[in-house]
Amino acid sequence: MTLQTLCEKLGLKKIVFDHDTEVFGVYVGDFLSRAMSKVGADNVWVTIMANTNVVAVASLTDAACILLAEGVELSDDALCAARENGINVLSSNDSAYDLCVKLSAAFDGSRQ
Repeated sequence: MTLQTLCEKLGLKKIVFDHDTEVFGVYVGDFLSRAMSKVGADNVWVTIMANTNVVAVASLTDAACILLAEGVELSDDALCAARENGINVLSSNDSAYDLCVKLSAAFDGSRQ
C-alpha cells in the first residue's frame, strides 16, 4: 500500500509530504535508541516524540514516515529538518493504540 493511500484511508494530516512510497510495516514507540534498531525501512513509525532527534532516526532507518499521534506537533526546528531531509511527517488526533488498530485494518484490507 502506498503512503498516499494510507493517508486517504485513515484521514491522516500531511505535515511534510516529500514523496509517496510503498509502506511495508509499522513500528510504535517513543524510545529513540530502541526505534533506531527496530524501525524498518519503509515502515510507518507511530510516536508522540516530535523533536529533531525523531527526524534523524527516521532518516537513519529509512522509515516511510513519522506518524505523530495524539495531535502532537513538530517543533519548528524538527519541521525544518524534516523538510530539508525529505522525511514524510503525518499527524492524527488519534491515540497510538487507535492508530495501530486502524493501521492493522488498513493493512489487512490491502492483503485481500
